[in-house]
Amino acid sequence: MADTTGMADIRGLNVQKVVTGFALTEYVFKQLCIVQSGSKWQDRYYQETAADLTGGTGSGVEGVPRLASFPHGEVSWTQQNSYMKKHGMESRISWEDARTNDVDVIARTLLRIARAVAKSVDAEIWDVLTESQTPANINEEAITSGEEWDSATIANRDPIQNILNAKRKIATNDYNPDKNGFLCLSPTDYANILGNANIRNAGQFYTDDVTRNGKVGFLLGLKVIVSNNVTADKAAVIIGKEAGTWINVQPLMVKTIEDPGIGFTIRAWEVGAAQLKNPKAVTLITNTQA
Repeated sequence: MADTTGMADIRGLNVQKVVTGFALTEYVFKQLCIVQSGSKWQDRYYQETAADLTGGTGSGVEGVPRLASFPHGEVSWTQQNSYMKKHGMESRISWEDARTNDVDVIARTLLRIARAVAKSVDAEIWDVLTESQTPANINEEAITSGEEWDSATIANRDPIQNILNAKRKIATNDYNPDKNGFLCLSPTDYANILGNANIRNAGQFYTDDVTRNGKVGFLLGLKVIVSNNVTADKAAVIIGKEAGTWINVQPLMVKTIEDPGIGFTIRAWEVGAAQLKNPKAVTLITNTQA
């Protein structure tokens, strides 16, 4: 039986709140970033050189003679530029569907619009933080061919050591991977890891957690998040709120546009840019030797 006008009228829904609520549960990688407001289409930022200051040849810091001048240390930065991108989706719902159809039609439309925008934003963040999976400044842990997490030789699979190596490469650059560290996995490699006997049989390596924003547990001190945006045969250890920033020119916005007697257009969009601020706070794990 069709709903009455008052029950099914899309104008009676808080569309902005519904879409935003759905989207918040779909963002996975935005939680890794510091979120800042922006107002320019081009945003300039600086990547700080991670190497320790030495004061010259050798250490140059130890053993300063009495009355001697102190060695000079100089921090360096590399200028980078990011450009804002608009992520958007819209859908039309006919007047007839809005008035008489099962309300699930409207709910599913709102959910899919929200998911489309959130997935697009997340894909952009993943791509920027991993340098399009072609490391130039970030760390890389390349798994030797034949030792992949799904290797035909089960004894050769050692994801624990690979992840520890990834953490070590971050730590040697003076970042702490155990402080808000994340392990980003595709659903395939998440299954490969949980199916690994070393992890499955050793509770100290893995602990359960409530699934939220892609977060499914802790592994080796890292929060594990799973997303289809993670490139096949790739994974990453990333320090949240340290490695990157998301510049918001326009947070998620939703508008309902009525065409009387015809239908409604629901439009959602977000404008921003991801920035890789501290490349050495990221290690990309590749499942095959480069």
